[in-house]
Amino acid sequence: MIASEESAVSGLPPLPLMLGVAVASIVSIVLIWLVGQQTLVALAYGGSLVALLLMLLLVARLKAPAADETVFAPDWSVTSAAIENRRRGVAIIDRANRLVCANSTYESWFKAASSPTELPFDAASREAVMGAMREAWRDGNATVELVQCDGSETRYRLQIDRSGRSEAYLVWRFAEIREERGYEDLATRLSGRLGELISRAGIELALVGPDGIVLTTTPGLAERATGSRDNSLAGLEFVQLLRSDDRDRIFFAREGQQGSPQTLVHVPLDAVSDGRLSDADEALSMMLLVDSTVGIGGGWEGNGKAAIPQLEALLSALPLGLALTDRDGRFLFANKAFLRAVERVDHGLPQFPSDLVVREDKAAMADTVRRFAKGATASGDMAVRLANDKEEPVSIGLAGVRGLGDAAVLLSISDSSEEKRLRRQVAQATKMQAVGQLAGGVAHDFNNVLTAIIGYCDLMLLRHTPGDSDYDDIQQIKANSNRAASLTRQLLAFSRQQTLRPVVLQLPDVVSEVSQLLKRLMGEKIEFSVRHDRELGSVRADPQQLEQVIINLAVNARDAMQAHAMKRGKQDWKGRLTLATRRVSARDVRKMGIDIMPADDYTVLIVQDTGGGIPEEYLNKIFEPFFTTKELGKGTGLGLSTVYGIVKQSNGFIFADNVQGPDGTPIGARFTMYLPVHKGELPAEMRNEELEEAKPTEWSAGGKLLLVEDEDMVRAVAERALVRAGYTVTAVADGEEGLAAIANGKTEFDLIVSDVVMPTMDGPAMARAIRKVKPDIPILFMSGYAEEQLRGEIDIDNMHFIPKPFSVQQINAKVSEVLSASR
Repeated sequence: MIASEESAVSGLPPLPLMLGVAVASIVSIVLIWLVGQQTLVALAYGGSLVALLLMLLLVARLKAPAADETVFAPDWSVTSAAIENRRRGVAIIDRANRLVCANSTYESWFKAASSPTELPFDAASREAVMGAMREAWRDGNATVELVQCDGSETRYRLQIDRSGRSEAYLVWRFAEIREERGYEDLATRLSGRLGELISRAGIELALVGPDGIVLTTTPGLAERATGSRDNSLAGLEFVQLLRSDDRDRIFFAREGQQGSPQTLVHVPLDAVSDGRLSDADEALSMMLLVDSTVGIGGGWEGNGKAAIPQLEALLSALPLGLALTDRDGRFLFANKAFLRAVERVDHGLPQFPSDLVVREDKAAMADTVRRFAKGATASGDMAVRLANDKEEPVSIGLAGVRGLGDAAVLLSISDSSEEKRLRRQVAQATKMQAVGQLAGGVAHDFNNVLTAIIGYCDLMLLRHTPGDSDYDDIQQIKANSNRAASLTRQLLAFSRQQTLRPVVLQLPDVVSEVSQLLKRLMGEKIEFSVRHDRELGSVRADPQQLEQVIINLAVNARDAMQAHAMKRGKQDWKGRLTLATRRVSARDVRKMGIDIMPADDYTVLIVQDTGGGIPEEYLNKIFEPFFTTKELGKGTGLGLSTVYGIVKQSNGFIFADNVQGPDGTPIGARFTMYLPVHKGELPAEMRNEELEEAKPTEWSAGGKLLLVEDEDMVRAVAERALVRAGYTVTAVADGEEGLAAIANGKTEFDLIVSDVVMPTMDGPAMARAIRKVKPDIPILFMSGYAEEQLRGEIDIDNMHFIPKPFSVQQINAKVSEVLSASR
């Protein structure tokens, strides 16, 4: 076998074939000799045969290297020409991540002819790019919405596709992300190249302040008004630059009536600032001066239709949304900024401006446009609601235009989507805070009721043993009360008033703790995967509450994927749930531009599914309490509101959005939780939990307790429980009575057990007053509110806490623990 392989490599026939040929040659020579009985003839025949065989072997040996040396190298010249694109940087790599082809735009943008995998991406972009590359090799394509290199402000969108013979190459397409800028930088544009181009077209622009003072102008306007382009008009009154004749024609003051008449168009730049109507006297204005000689056949006044293309070219270059209508109120033109503001980029303009607004505003819009078209030259604005956004009113500016032929009204509107988003976030936060306060108050009062119920159940169980007729009923009451207590904890979690036990931890450790449980919850049809970033910062949070957050998000994702599959009628479906942790720096936060989130270092948890995404109309409501899209009886609507409360109480932030597919449609939902990196000292690895558990929890020496509780039922059950435990209890109904009991000095109390929220004088106020008399006495507060919130509001030493509701055993154990620690 080895000899045959060597022969193939060297170009010779295989060894068995050579042996066969040799044996056949010898046999043929013997036959010739036997038939002819002539040795000379047989030898001559044998020599000729040997020479022929050697010649054939030599030819085969000479041909073999030529065949081996033939290499079919791909020709990339056609591909290189095909991928040339001034707006896209394109690069092609092979399986070894080597750059095989790139267009000039790619080389210009990244100043290198290296593989995209070797570009100096920042940490977040590199992780996303590497993940997308693996996904493209696996699935055929992948997209990264935001890619950025270290030290560069330019951002790109990346699309990767698998292609080529045997799909052995990846095609990388980089598209630069360009942000639209508002009219704040209009002054710079007017004084630059844009101003030069506008002046050459016979149109001059001036940016004028609310007091009529010129801020900046096009270079041509300075030359027409002063005689030199180098002169600045900033600080002059705009009206002083112009004069009018007895026919109300407008001329430059310097040129007088010897110059050409001008058409003045006033564009207020206050159309939409914060979604409210703004005072026109406090807004900037853009003044357009159009020379009468512009156009063909007598200028704008002589032939207005010839001038419309000039005006359209001008309006298209401006970042403010502008549109023109004729005298009958029909749209003539709208620039891209206007189409974006009214969300009609894909559908184009309707016939009339009234078609953009809701039915209730159609008549007012049509009448206003008609009045500005046919009345005196004027400008103003009006509040309307767009048909595609009925909840948010916008302000549209209108200005009557004269001397432009068919053009009659100039409409202006700003893209206020960012302001709308911020207003929705503020409204959502305000609503959540108000509902949270209500939920916290209800939970606090309900905890008092549950404390009494659970306490009386414990006292009754002390008089009954298993097997008694009432024992099981009492246990059932207690179990239902504990279930109700868990619901109140959900309300407190939503209102950010529950008791947390925060520790410094690593987020991947919490994810790994619940991973096995999540795999069982997801089932066989859902693929569950976990990815962790490197060098994650530690966070300070309650691990049990974080586990509840992860489980709630995962269960919601599972239900969403099942519902999405059933909606499409697919019984044999597959879903994917991904949990990922990422490191986000303060610089990354500033680039994201999230105003409500401080620029700080964060550790991020991302939960992403393939459940078809969240409908746009629900994105702003999903964290609201009792809001659910599940069928009646299958959801309480408290899951995501609880998640929201836990994250906010941990000083974090959580956002929900949709993951877009290649065609732009949502393919799944993504929840992103930001927890601030802990900046304090890390705790020791070995916690003294064993020592804490070894502390004595039973206090057998008795003691005198002052019990302060305004709820009669809670006070009664707590008093009975503590008396049964061997304590001498003095019970009072409010803080003033408690302070009086201490001030009288008749009894030396060992411990004060007090409620927090009470009428007249609450627990903290009573505690501060008592400490002035008894500075060393320990105080145990009972409350349904969060311990951290209580400690933040009350700065008292030797203060302890027990959350409501509690059982008889819990109150006894806590009192004995406090007394043991104070001795």
